Amino acid sequence: MARRKPPRPHPFYLLQVAPNQSGARGRAQPVSELVDALQPDGPQAFPDAEKANLPVFTMDYPRIQIPFEITLWVLLASFAKIGFHVYHKITIWVPESCLLISIGLIVGGIMHSVHEEPPAVLSSNVFFLYMLPPIVLDSGYFMPTRPFFENIGTVLWFAVVGTLWNSIGIGMSLFAICQIEAFEVQDINLQENLLFASIISAVDPVAVLSVFEDVSVNEQLYIVVFGECLFNDAVTVVLYNMFNFVAEMPVVEPVDVFLGVARFFVVGLGGMGFGILFGFVAAFTTRFTSRVREIEPLFIFMYSYLAYLVAELFAISSIMAIVTCALTMKYYVEENVSQRSCTTIRHVVKMLGSISETLIFFFLGVVTITTEHEWNWGYILFTLLFAFIWRGLGVLVLTQIINPFRTIPFHLKDQFGLAYGGLRGAISFALVFTLPDNIGRKQLFVTATIAIILFTVFLQGISIRPLIEYINVRRTNRNLDTINVEVHCRLMEHTIAGIEDLCGQWSHFYWKDKFMKFNNRILRRILIRDNRAESSIVALYKKLELQNAMEILDTVSGDISAAPSIFLASDLKSMHDILSKNMYKIRQRVRYSIIIILHFFYFLSNFIQVPYFSTVLRYLYFT
Repeated sequence: MARRKPPRPHPFYLLQVAPNQSGARGRAQPVSELVDALQPDGPQAFPDAEKANLPVFTMDYPRIQIPFEITLWVLLASFAKIGFHVYHKITIWVPESCLLISIGLIVGGIMHSVHEEPPAVLSSNVFFLYMLPPIVLDSGYFMPTRPFFENIGTVLWFAVVGTLWNSIGIGMSLFAICQIEAFEVQDINLQENLLFASIISAVDPVAVLSVFEDVSVNEQLYIVVFGECLFNDAVTVVLYNMFNFVAEMPVVEPVDVFLGVARFFVVGLGGMGFGILFGFVAAFTTRFTSRVREIEPLFIFMYSYLAYLVAELFAISSIMAIVTCALTMKYYVEENVSQRSCTTIRHVVKMLGSISETLIFFFLGVVTITTEHEWNWGYILFTLLFAFIWRGLGVLVLTQIINPFRTIPFHLKDQFGLAYGGLRGAISFALVFTLPDNIGRKQLFVTATIAIILFTVFLQGISIRPLIEYINVRRTNRNLDTINVEVHCRLMEHTIAGIEDLCGQWSHFYWKDKFMKFNNRILRRILIRDNRAESSIVALYKKLELQNAMEILDTVSGDISAAPSIFLASDLKSMHDILSKNMYKIRQRVRYSIIIILHFFYFLSNFIQVPYFSTVLRYLYFT
C-alpha cells in the first residue's frame, strides 16, 4: 500500500469578513497584504528584492591601495632620477641624494598644504626587513675585494673603534649640555643621550663616494671610506639595540657593562659566521644548476635574504650576515653560474639597492615637512657641533695610532677626506623613527637627526668636490689592469709571502697565501663545479675586452674610425712587440712543418721508383 504524501504547507490566510464594493464576501488575503494595507507608508519588514543590473564600470580602490601607492612612489622617485641624469651637469656639483631630498621636500609641502597624511612606510619591520637588505646587499656584492682585504684591518679599526669613539663622545658631551638648566633638557638621562648618539654615528657617504670615484682619489682612501660606511652600519645597529635595552633599565650595574661588551662581539662574529655559511651553501647549490640556468639568480637572492632573516631570528648582526654572504657568493658562485646569470644578478642587485635608497631619501624630504617637530635650538646646534668635532678628532687620533702599522700611511690630506666624508643618511633616519614611544623626547631626537642629515648631506656633500680638488688629495694612477699587471701582481704577492715566511713576519700577504692554498686544495673542490668555464686570467681578459668596447661605444658617436685611442704609447709598443714575436713564431713553426714534410717526401721518393714522380719530389726538396 502506497504511503500518502504529506500535505504541502500553505501560507497562513485570514478571511476578510467585511463585504467589498460588490457586496460579495471577502476573499482570503495573506497576513503580509493585511499588514501592508494597515501601514501603506511604513517600512516593510520583508521588502521585495530589487533586480540588480550588471555593472559596466566599477572601482575597488581599497583592495589595491597599498601596492598601487607603493608603485606610484617608486615611479615618482625613478622619474626624478631620470630627470637628474638627463641634465647630468647638475649631478656633477650637486649630489643625487640632495636632489632627491629636495624633491621630497616639495612633495611634502604639497601634501602638508592639502592636509594629506604621509605614508606610514618607515615602520621598524618595513625598514629592517624590506628596505635595508637590498641596500646592504648592493654594497657588499660590489665591494672591491682585493683592496678591501688588503685594508681590512684599517677598515675594521675605523668602523668599530671609530663608531664607539663617536657614540660615547657625542653622548657624554650631550649629557653634559643637558645639565645646564638654560637648555631645558634636564629630563634626558645619560642612557637616552648614548642611544641618540649611536643613531647619529652611522655614516652614509654615498655622495662622497661618488665624488671620490669621479675625481679618482687614491685607492686606500676610497676603500676605507667605503668599508667604514658598510661595517659602521652594522656596528651602529648593534649599539642601537644595546643602548635601547639599557635605556629601559632603571640602574646599570658593572655586570651589565661586561655583558654588553660580550654581546657586542658575539653579535658581530655570529653575523659573519651565518653569512659565510649561507654563502657556501649557495655556492654548493649552484654546482648543480648547469641545466636550469634560469633559476640561478633566484638562489643568490634567496640565500642572501635567508642569511639576513636567520640573523634577525637569532638577534645577531643581520648586516654583517648579508655582507659576508655577498662577498662569499661573489667569489664562488660566479664561477658556477653562466655569464647571463651573472649579468642578471648584478643588474637586479643594483636596481633593488638603488630603489630602496632612493625611497629613503625621498621620504626623508616628505617627512621633514609633514611631521610635527619639537624644536630646541640649543640641543640641536650642539648636536651638530659635537658630531663634527668628535668625527674630526676621531679620525686624527685613530689615524696616528694605525699609521705605524700601514705600508702606505694616511697623510693629512687623506685624513681630511676621511673626516669630512662622515655624512649621515638612511640608517640614522630609519633608526630614529623606530625609537620606542616610551622615550619622552623622541620628537626632539627626530628633529635633531633630520637636522644633522640635512646639514651634512647638503653642506658637506656639495662642498666635498671643490675642497678635494683644492687641497689636491693624492690621486690614483690610470687603471692599467692588464694580463701583464695581473700576472706580476700575483707573482709579487707570492714572493712577498715567501720573504715574510723566511723573516718570521706575518702580514696579510702571508695569510692570503695560506688561504689561497687551503682554498685551492679543499674549498674549490667542494664548491666549484669541475668543468668550470675559464680561469681567472681568461676571465680578466674578457672583462678588459668588454670594458674597452663599452668605452668606445660610450665615447664615440657616428663613425667608429673616429674613436680616440684609449691606449698609451707604451701599450701600443707592447702590442706591436707581442704581435711581432707571435708572427715570427708562427712563421718558424710553418717553416719547420714544411721541412719535415719535404724530408718525408724525399725519403719516400727513394723507395718509389715511378717515372717523373721521384724527380718532382727531389726537385721540391732541394728547392
